[in-house]
Amino acid sequence: MNAALRQLILTRFREFFRRPGAVFWVYGFPLMLAAILGFAFQNRPVERIPVDVSIEGAGGEAAATAIKAKLERDSRVAVTTGTDRECRDRLRSAKTGLVVVPAAGPGHYEYVLDPNRPESVLARAAADSALVRADAPGLATPTEVAFDEPGGRYIDFLIPGLVGANLMGGGLWGVGFVVVDMRVRKLLKRFLATPMRQRDFLFALMLSRAVFTLIEVAILLLFGWLAFGVGVRGNPLTLAVLVVLGAGCFGGIGLLVACRVETIESVSGLMNAVMLPMYLLGGVFFSANQFPAEIQPFIRVLPLTALLDGMRAVMNEGAGWAAAARPALVLTAWGVASFAIALRFFRWR
Repeated sequence: MNAALRQLILTRFREFFRRPGAVFWVYGFPLMLAAILGFAFQNRPVERIPVDVSIEGAGGEAAATAIKAKLERDSRVAVTTGTDRECRDRLRSAKTGLVVVPAAGPGHYEYVLDPNRPESVLARAAADSALVRADAPGLATPTEVAFDEPGGRYIDFLIPGLVGANLMGGGLWGVGFVVVDMRVRKLLKRFLATPMRQRDFLFALMLSRAVFTLIEVAILLLFGWLAFGVGVRGNPLTLAVLVVLGAGCFGGIGLLVACRVETIESVSGLMNAVMLPMYLLGGVFFSANQFPAEIQPFIRVLPLTALLDGMRAVMNEGAGWAAAARPALVLTAWGVASFAIALRFFRWR
């Protein structure tokens, strides 16, 4: 290694370690996150597996009660009874993984599930185990029925999750990262000498990014419809309002994250600190209902969770404005508060 190369490498090391924020987000934050998640999920009780039993099968409510008693012998299984429509609605919204319908004849059952959902496969295995033990091997003869109603497939659950994740990533990286990059390149400092108002500049960043993000969302929804038949069972206008509020909300959070950050390394770490909990807890790839009840109040006020709950209610369940009201309020509160705080503490330099 020649002297010039060695000195250049040492210079880069010195530049990096002289910025405590960059050192923390590169080395300290992953360790802190590993410790927090390790302690949070250490020694957790085993999560119970939700299974529904229809009272409208052969034998009616008496047969459903008998099946419920057999399933509850397995302490892992949490059983809910209801009408066939209620059970299927719970399956569609990922509140249960399996619907057991009593069939004619002793030991005969019908399983209604989505075989592509991991929680459905797990619920079927647990139900099989409990019913075989209760009825003796060879007597329990379940029949599987694939749940393929509109809005009930895993792809119907996944597409809104991907749309929400795209809105979050577009808002934070497309707004927050751009602001810090402009600050690092001294472009913001030049704007300080112009008569441009600060709020106009920030609002323009949010709106321009929102337009690009909404186009991306429209393309993703169109692809889901053409390739997989994922449609909107509710009012498309309600869905559009939620998407617009989501874009504004995450744009505001992106501005808040970047309002005073001075380095690319620091903003990258902050973005990950904001986005990772929502990716894990927000229900992008699997239902947030699977997390412990103790943290559900926290999960429900996360902007990504609110957005996905509202979108899935409209797209998969055909819900209207009433079901979208709470998610819309949560998104509006996050967006307005984030933009107001970012406007108060933003600096050009």
